[in-house]
Amino acid sequence: MSTASETIETDELPGRSNRPLRTMLGHAKPHLWPLTLVLLLTLMGSAAELVQPLMVETVIAKLTLGESLRNEILLLIGIFMVAVLLNGWQTWIGQRTAERMVLGIRRGLIWRLIRLRVAELDQREPGNLTTRVTSDSTVVQHATTTGWIDLINGVLHLAASMVMMCLMSPALLGITATVLIIVGIVLGFVIPRLRQVVLATQESVGAIGAALDRSLGAARTVKANGAEATETERAISAARSAYRAGLTGARYQVVITTVSGMAVQTSFLVVIGLGGILVATGELGVATLIAFLLYLFNLGTPILSLVTGFVALQQGLGALQRIEEVSEMTVEDDVDTKVRTPAGPPPPVVVDEVTFAYPGRPAALTDVSFTAEARKLTAIVGPSGAGKTTLFSLLQRFYDHQGGRILLAGDDISRCDRAEVRRRIAYVEQDTPMLAGTFRENLVYTAPGSDPGAIAEVLTLTGLDQLVQQLPDGLDTPVGVRGVTLSGGERQRLAIARALLRRPQVLLLDEVTAHLDSRSEHSLRRTIEAASRECTVLLIAHRLSTVTSAHRLVLLDQGRVRSIGAHAELLATDPMYRELAATQLLLSESEKESKTGCL
Repeated sequence: MSTASETIETDELPGRSNRPLRTMLGHAKPHLWPLTLVLLLTLMGSAAELVQPLMVETVIAKLTLGESLRNEILLLIGIFMVAVLLNGWQTWIGQRTAERMVLGIRRGLIWRLIRLRVAELDQREPGNLTTRVTSDSTVVQHATTTGWIDLINGVLHLAASMVMMCLMSPALLGITATVLIIVGIVLGFVIPRLRQVVLATQESVGAIGAALDRSLGAARTVKANGAEATETERAISAARSAYRAGLTGARYQVVITTVSGMAVQTSFLVVIGLGGILVATGELGVATLIAFLLYLFNLGTPILSLVTGFVALQQGLGALQRIEEVSEMTVEDDVDTKVRTPAGPPPPVVVDEVTFAYPGRPAALTDVSFTAEARKLTAIVGPSGAGKTTLFSLLQRFYDHQGGRILLAGDDISRCDRAEVRRRIAYVEQDTPMLAGTFRENLVYTAPGSDPGAIAEVLTLTGLDQLVQQLPDGLDTPVGVRGVTLSGGERQRLAIARALLRRPQVLLLDEVTAHLDSRSEHSLRRTIEAASRECTVLLIAHRLSTVTSAHRLVLLDQGRVRSIGAHAELLATDPMYRELAATQLLLSESEKESKTGCL
């Protein structure tokens, strides 16, 4: 049943490794050549900086001798211009490569997050997942590009500077090296702690996103219950956590900056003192001392590159930990399969001894068996918590059943690609979510190539044709965020129209009459009956008035099939069904008396 899957590149999200640095380098691998060019340009710029003190030494020596400086000045200007141009070129290529890398990381994250299995999504806050795309990816990108280049350039630049300084005065270099070693020890203690600080900061930022997503996603509920203060405190509490983590990181940054600055300044002062003595004794020339001091003063550049690289690396490793968690989440990797439009007559749906339990909870369904006949309406009824919506989740393969079989045209859906199952089985959810956009965009969401005739047909079938005529811009009228400009019943009918436009073989309707008045319910009931003549329809309903005309009703109780039959049969044979009907005033007076007599 499966066909070759059409994949999307996700090379920018390599699988999780026990070696975080290797994983980080995996993100850089697709951009190896531009990053190598950036590194070479950076090194060339550093080389130009290294030449300048030597040129200054030459200029001072010639000034002392009264010789012409024309060539040296022109050379200095040339070196300066080359350094500026190299820096500009390196910056442009580096920024472009960084943006391409973050695009790749985000593309991989988006691909996986949208395809996460429902079981994964049920355990996580959407806002927290979103920040991994918007925030964490930028931190990793900075570490993988700028961080590594700064680190390598800092090491080579510092080493070259030390060699040049050694050639000028080993004694002065010894003093400088001693100070730098002490600084290195201090930084080696501080920098690794930044990773945990960044991780805590990013987790707090994710918590802020989750809190805002929670409150803004249910804005009417929050306002109706006067819970603005509660939700504000929840979000601010997460912001405070981010603030505290940020302060901790700032303290480490202060230590790093202060120690690095003190290293250069201390070395400078000591070299001035000792160098002056060496000049006075004739062991060192003035021009050489000035050149040495220029190298020493310029040590701030490679030291800063080293520190920046190490800090970016630690920050990136912290953010990478959150990104790599996405790699461990299971995805639906068969939803991109190319599937043809279903051909042939609608098939029956056979549920054969199906068992399912959510993780860590008792069984939601146990040995459930029934057949939904083709071109018929089968209603799934029962008290709340009986397992009705869970059954629909299995039919859509949001979850996979753990026992038994679900057959569609004789094929076990667990062996079919999810793309194929969902193309053949349309699902209208209980909450009827709408997407921000126009009425038309929501209607043709899964069938964008629908012709006007097909659109007009489903609008008439669901009673939306008159509504569309009344809208200011017809089908092109915006419906607002989550369809807020539509009533509950209008959203419900639009969702059904969207499903029917796909021409599915099987139609699942989960409490589609929950938000309708009696008149709209009666109209929609005719729609459902008409749809059941074209495809196999399964309907979940608490309002039994919707399903009295169903070909077959399946009564679930505590995850088991209690009774199967038509409305009249269940009234006559099942006390629970009679009680459900009685509470909804669906019994005649004689039937009520009969029920009372039986009790």
